[in-house]
Amino acid sequence: MATNSTLLCIHRDPAQLRLLQENGYELVTATNGSDGLRLFMLRPVDAIVIEHHTGLLDGAAIAAEIKQVRPEVPIVMLTDHLELPDGSLKSVDALVTKTDGPHFLLATVHFLLTVKPTQRREERLGTQMPAHLRQPLRSREGADPWQANTLQSALDEKSAPFSPTVWRNIRNGSFQF
Repeated sequence: MATNSTLLCIHRDPAQLRLLQENGYELVTATNGSDGLRLFMLRPVDAIVIEHHTGLLDGAAIAAEIKQVRPEVPIVMLTDHLELPDGSLKSVDALVTKTDGPHFLLATVHFLLTVKPTQRREERLGTQMPAHLRQPLRSREGADPWQANTLQSALDEKSAPFSPTVWRNIRNGSFQF
């Protein structure tokens, strides 16, 4: 998978994130929050992977600083467990525990960089569409009910980020992009 996306990884042991690099992401790494913030200001990045415990500055404080400068940059927080202080997730777009494994992290980053922006574009286009076209087909006069059901089920599947089978493959590490 060639992505050409650059990830800023703020992690005490960036070698643990090598699966991202093996799958086409360019990694810019820092082992502490101060260096991470400095790199963020110097280099353009497409997304950020940040460990919750990075030393003096925790991941939540770093994420909050980043979102003040560029709120559109997706941030994935890595943590040892799900029990975090209140407000820790306020500035992050996704949370991945280390027990989820590197394939789940890869899938999460891929989702935030490819699927989520597409969904936002489609939502913007939907609000720009005339109201009579935004109505489901089944409510329009003369619409074929079979066509309406087929279209509606296609839209429902399209809005889901991954199918249950894909999630299962991500969890067991057998998913390939």
